[in-house]
Amino acid sequence: MSTKNEQLFLQAKKHIPGGVNSPVRAFAGVGGTPVFMHKAAGSKIYDTEDKEYIDYVGSWGPMILGHAHPKVIDAVKAAADDGLSFGTPTTFETSVADTICDIVPSVEMIRMTSSGTEATMSAIRLARGYTGRDKIVKFEGCYHGHSDSLLVKAGSGMLDIGEPTSQGVPADFAKHTITLPYNDPQAVKDCFEKWGDEIACVIVEPIAGNMNMIVPTQEFHNTLREQCTQGGAVLIFDEVMTGFRVGLRGAQGHFGIKPDLTCFGKIIGAGLPVGAFGGKREIMECIAPMGGVYQAGTLSGNPLAMRAGIAMFEDLTVDGFYEGVADKVTYLVDGIQATADKQGIELRSTKLGGMFGLFFVKDSETQVPQNFDEVTACDMDKFNTFFHGMLERGIYLAPSAYEVGFMSSKHSTEDLDATIKAAAEVFAEMAAAY
Repeated sequence: MSTKNEQLFLQAKKHIPGGVNSPVRAFAGVGGTPVFMHKAAGSKIYDTEDKEYIDYVGSWGPMILGHAHPKVIDAVKAAADDGLSFGTPTTFETSVADTICDIVPSVEMIRMTSSGTEATMSAIRLARGYTGRDKIVKFEGCYHGHSDSLLVKAGSGMLDIGEPTSQGVPADFAKHTITLPYNDPQAVKDCFEKWGDEIACVIVEPIAGNMNMIVPTQEFHNTLREQCTQGGAVLIFDEVMTGFRVGLRGAQGHFGIKPDLTCFGKIIGAGLPVGAFGGKREIMECIAPMGGVYQAGTLSGNPLAMRAGIAMFEDLTVDGFYEGVADKVTYLVDGIQATADKQGIELRSTKLGGMFGLFFVKDSETQVPQNFDEVTACDMDKFNTFFHGMLERGIYLAPSAYEVGFMSSKHSTEDLDATIKAAAEVFAEMAAAY
């Protein structure tokens, strides 16, 4: 890594904890010095020395149209000319709400927030208020933001109350959180048999993007829907990553499941800070000012984010858009997998819509991981070697073996071929070294 990046990182660490404003940016999982970027366009991002990288992070998902899309930039510029924030209702909030409710059948009403964390936190509070219950169910390896109730790991047994994974989270909060293995229908059934009348909600990433990428079975989702319906619990789909990403109707469209509440993230604002949660009218009407569950935010529905989102949805709703992005993912992942196979690298890959995952497993018998334990059993050293080899060749992947990859509509065949070529070179080096 360049001396300039090292200097910038040292400077950042002087007044920013760890030198970063979000932990994964610190490269702690892969080692080395993070790359400081200063601009982006289309499929590319550029560091402070103007080195170009083909980007598969896409600001962690929302840049499905590519960076600095002219239509979105024009919308933001026009919005900025009219004022940055009003603290009043705007028609743009209504337009985005109408669009989302028209696209996603399970969402009858929606409330804007300023982040995905706010959306999941508020959805859980709403579920508790609606049901009058306290316990929530989450799954190992799923990340739903950094609110206290969700920073909880599994207890000693499969069916056990969790314990905090972060200092500063009271044990009393954790005792209301039940953590189950992901993609395990029987664990869900056992949980409801034991605690069914105490469970306010089940919150889940319908496709896990925070333990690389795991697409669960249809049985898993069918079981979630059945058990929540029978037990009177609220089923919350956290589609902060998957919403408008794996398809126009998100993961719930892929699996044919209607959750009771859905959380969305920054993609609805084309990458600006925004989130939202929405769902059944009878549940959403419990939110203030209609009901007794309080939720608020001065910057919720910020006009810049709303107008950027309106511009973005014009492209997302064009026939064939998602098929085009999915075709790019297939081309890329199949190409990388083929080069790994040729070099004898034990790589397993998964993909759906505009998302993909790459797992470096430890032996030829291991298939694509299906839960958190199987993901953590992967070869992290090989991933780190792959990551740095790709970075040196101008390919920017997520700096963690636990993060999913994202494709944009602006990635060209030349970009994809360059990425596959870089992977082939790195795999050849790895095969010689290992």
